[in-house]
Amino acid sequence: MGPKRPKKRTVSAAVLVASTAGLLTLGGCSTEDAGDGGSGASGSGVANSHAPGVPKPTEPARTGPAPAAVPSVREWRPVHGPEWKPSKFTRVVADPGGPLADEARLLARELKVPFSKGPARTADVQLSLDTGLKTAREGYVMDSRQGRVRIAGGTDAGVFYGTRTLLQSVRARGGVADGVVHDEPDRPQRGLSLDIARKHFSAEWIEDRIREMGDLKLNQLQLHLSDDQAFRVESSTHPEVVSRPHLTKAQVRHIVKVAESRHIDVIPEIDSPGHLGAVIKAHPEIQLRNAAGRPTEGAVDVSDPRAARIIDDLLREYADLFPGKYWHLGGDEYLALAQRDPEASYPALAAKAREEHGRGARVQDLATAWLNDRANVVRQKGKTPQAWNDGIHAGGEVPADQDREVAYWTGKEPGERSPESYLKDGWKLINVNDEFLYYVLGQPNNFTYPTGRRIYDDWTPAVLRGTKPVRESLSGPEHILGGRFAVWCDRAGAQTPEQVAAGIRPPLRATAQKLWDPAKPALSWEDFKRLGERVS
Repeated sequence: MGPKRPKKRTVSAAVLVASTAGLLTLGGCSTEDAGDGGSGASGSGVANSHAPGVPKPTEPARTGPAPAAVPSVREWRPVHGPEWKPSKFTRVVADPGGPLADEARLLARELKVPFSKGPARTADVQLSLDTGLKTAREGYVMDSRQGRVRIAGGTDAGVFYGTRTLLQSVRARGGVADGVVHDEPDRPQRGLSLDIARKHFSAEWIEDRIREMGDLKLNQLQLHLSDDQAFRVESSTHPEVVSRPHLTKAQVRHIVKVAESRHIDVIPEIDSPGHLGAVIKAHPEIQLRNAAGRPTEGAVDVSDPRAARIIDDLLREYADLFPGKYWHLGGDEYLALAQRDPEASYPALAAKAREEHGRGARVQDLATAWLNDRANVVRQKGKTPQAWNDGIHAGGEVPADQDREVAYWTGKEPGERSPESYLKDGWKLINVNDEFLYYVLGQPNNFTYPTGRRIYDDWTPAVLRGTKPVRESLSGPEHILGGRFAVWCDRAGAQTPEQVAAGIRPPLRATAQKLWDPAKPALSWEDFKRLGERVS
């Protein structure tokens, strides 16, 4: 999936004011995108229309630093010039009826300047699409010179990310030096996973996180909708499973709308066949029981068609509510498989497995078939299924459907498998390494709140389990699609929503940086931390 990257020279943070001839590839600068509205390329010699009454830049010409942004730009070529700053003459220019109108209006509001159809002139910011740009799908070019900024991308997402670089640099420095940025993400999936089941977060709180995510060029928000403690979204097919408080469908639609305006895909997760205690509370008849008749916490009986019908009803109901590409099926921590001998502990499941899948089948085959069936439901709705790694079982009579993407979070669960075993088998992985990326409220089970410094200094998308990266031949974006920082609310009262928001900011910024560019950053952690505070 990942495009080939041009060879780059990495330079230290001290070389942010190099000569105009040098092309600097920075591991720790900011991102900006520029287009000229015609070719969209950032070549020199572009004519600059000048309206009467709009003064030309009067600042002294100099060679300035790369834009200030998080994540930092990957390539910066400074040119000798006076610097661009927004002024009373500045407008954001784009076609009002074109595909960039929303991006232009948003940037105009943020810069507190007018939106205009143009033509662009001195002092303006001009947005344009250019499918001929040699960048990744979300890449962009930003050209700041002659008193005007031009941002171009091959897609509206790329242009949007260019506007984030410009906005952040204005917040941090008041403007941008003259020069050209070429920027693109290393990984196509970059996100935040949020447990809204065990702790209720208001729609407004979630939307605030989305706005922060957009500035960080993150593009996925996974919402864990249900768990043993609660089910948090309004339902018409099964209102009896819904907890209070919860999000209404109107609130979810608005969350999705805000996310779309920031080019963020909202990924719902209804975890099954475990973590379904809230559903089981309303439907105790579908709970799994062991050989002694004791109920198994959060687990449904995967041999009971009534359980499948309820979950499939919910999957189909929410398919249009969440119109994005992906659906997370869960699949983790099915407690029937946590037993030393699942077949002895759950003889009814073992018998059903043999009946449906042959004499050699085991309980894990029923669990695999369950997840395959749920994947087929969301696939029919046009979704790409994802699942936790401990829901993909090795061996067995029933293979897991391999069009599923695997969110790798742990190697500590029963039946654990190394990341390399998935990669060698051709699975596409998403990095949710619980060693670095798990923010678990109350810090149970030896979890500690992750620090931005540790992610920034020691983690990359290749570090899927523990602290060691997988081999380089398996670590590229065609194998590891990206990653997500995850907030889990095991002890919901341990922090207020405001404390969660503050606590995740530094590590989320660090995660965004390393997903955009896994190379060793040029800035120190302390400098990066200060930059993050200035650009927000």
